[in-house]
Amino acid sequence: MRLAKVFTCVQILTGIFSINHVFAADLTRTQVEHLLTAGSAQQPADLRRKDLKNVDLSHLDFRHADLWGADLRNANFSHSNLSGLVLDLTVMTKINFAHADLSHSSVFGVHMVGADLTAAKLAGSRFIANLDKANLSQADLSHANWGVDMKNQPMGLMRVTLNSANLASANLSHANLNRALLRRANFAGANLQNAVLTGADLVMADFTHADLTNADLSGSLLQDANFTGANLQGTRFSGIKDKDTLRGLDSSKNRHQAIFD
Repeated sequence: MRLAKVFTCVQILTGIFSINHVFAADLTRTQVEHLLTAGSAQQPADLRRKDLKNVDLSHLDFRHADLWGADLRNANFSHSNLSGLVLDLTVMTKINFAHADLSHSSVFGVHMVGADLTAAKLAGSRFIANLDKANLSQADLSHANWGVDMKNQPMGLMRVTLNSANLASANLSHANLNRALLRRANFAGANLQNAVLTGADLVMADFTHADLTNADLSGSLLQDANFTGANLQGTRFSGIKDKDTLRGLDSSKNRHQAIFD
């Protein structure tokens, strides 16, 4: 009987080890560091299609790395440098990019629901991804091109989705988010000077105290969007069918300079 119990315990422990082995990442942080050290612009560190789930990769320089198609779910890239990288078709659900540098990077066809991009550098980046419920508060999206390219839609309309995303105090000056899905997005205190939001879905979006100077919201869906305290100097609302559904206009700044033709 005792022998049988011991055998059963061994089976259980072996099973646990096997499960952990199956779900373990392909590389450890130390192994990734070695590959990054050996990488160069001519021969980038090969991390293509690697399983890096749950690995702490914070404070590392990935500029000479190839992460195409890698599984990065729950990985921690906070404070890391990924500027200029092509991250198309990677898996990034619940990834941590807080304070990371993703400027001029490309992210196409990626699921990033719940991603942490707090204070991330995203200037000049090109994203077509699902970022619903992502945290982009204080992020820099200046000159980012996250809008729809109408000339390149062979598989139908592909666009960035930021429903219920947090963009409070973010810098979106000169950013292109045309036709983006931004329902219930939080833009409180954000800089949207010269931003392009034409044809976007902004139903119930919060623009409280945001700066929308010369921003273009023409043709957007804005039912119940909140503009309390927002700066509307030169903001274009052309084609908005029912401006009576917009909230907080009476307390917005420079409303008389907004364009509602």
